[in-house]
Amino acid sequence: MPALNLTPNLSQHDDLYDQLIQMHEGLSDAESLRLWSRLALILINHIGDRQVTEEAIAAARPL
Repeated sequence: MPALNLTPNLSQHDDLYDQLIQMHEGLSDAESLRLWSRLALILINHIGDRQVTEEAIAAARPL
């Protein structure tokens, strides 16, 4: 089973960050929250590993 990778692993991360910001342009706070939720569910489905997803949830949650 793969472990959660928390080491920076993206090339051209600035471009990706800009895309993430731009996808919220013109949306209300509620619409942006729904968009983040849809994106998270799509990525969770892609990962397809419950343990890795649970590790990511734990890592993302503030202390």
